[in-house]
Amino acid sequence: MEGWNKISSGLAGLNLGQSANKLAKGFQSSVQATKERLGQIAPDEITELPQEYKDLEARVDALRAAHLALLKITKVYESETYDYPNQIQESLTELGTTIGHGITNFAAANLKGTALPAPEPAQPNAPQHKTLPHALGRAATNAATAIQTSSGTGDDKLGKALQTYAGAWEKVADARVEQDATIRERFLQPWQTTLSTSINVAMKARQAVRVSRLELDAAKQTLKNASQAKQEAARLEVENAEDDLVQKTEVAITLMKTVLENPEPLKNLNELAKAQLMFYASAAEALSSAQGEIEEFSVAAEGEYRKTRDH
Repeated sequence: MEGWNKISSGLAGLNLGQSANKLAKGFQSSVQATKERLGQIAPDEITELPQEYKDLEARVDALRAAHLALLKITKVYESETYDYPNQIQESLTELGTTIGHGITNFAAANLKGTALPAPEPAQPNAPQHKTLPHALGRAATNAATAIQTSSGTGDDKLGKALQTYAGAWEKVADARVEQDATIRERFLQPWQTTLSTSINVAMKARQAVRVSRLELDAAKQTLKNASQAKQEAARLEVENAEDDLVQKTEVAITLMKTVLENPEPLKNLNELAKAQLMFYASAAEALSSAQGEIEEFSVAAEGEYRKTRDH
């Protein structure tokens, strides 16, 4: 037991010595950094890092800034209400009417008494999406229903045009939901992962280089001011610090090169652009088709209007 106590005491002393040495180095590095910041250290007494390292630092900083700049804006895709007008105060009744539900019920009412089979009135599905396309679709659906109900006939051109418009926005709304989900999965998540992992690891490696460089220059200052009796120990500290800085610089260079050569950011950006292209293409197709039909209703209505004015 006595022998074990001696070993334990020896280990405790060793750990305490290591901790004290680490604290002393940390204090010296802090003092060195403060003196450099205040201009109390001559520029030629500050260890110059390799030009390759400094060039890579600048490129990694630019890559990190690019990720942050685009992420600041594209994070809106995490919340579907990014284009939903704050001034819209839809009632619970309006929110309970989906676009498809309104169109189905519109058709059910208008096909009564005809040879065509009328669909059964549909029940709305909850919850409702709060996006501008969904809001436009709901508004057009409610407007079409109001026109149809007031006219008592399914032949009202404005009602049919509004129904067509609502149908187009139903397609746009579906495409919008799909776009946002794709962007979140294929752009935002990997883009944020790159920022928080590989870029962050490179930044930490650079911080380790900075600390090591400060420790080396602090050791050099200690050697410069050391007494004759402490010269050898101080010289050994400088040599160890130099080896440590070389090692940490090499690691940081490797990690920074790895980050800069990673093709993932380009792949992610391509997925963002592709998802947006698919959305706008779908929206253009749906609205183009609807606009053609609405124009026909408009031309027919204008012709009928002129006929009534000619008599």
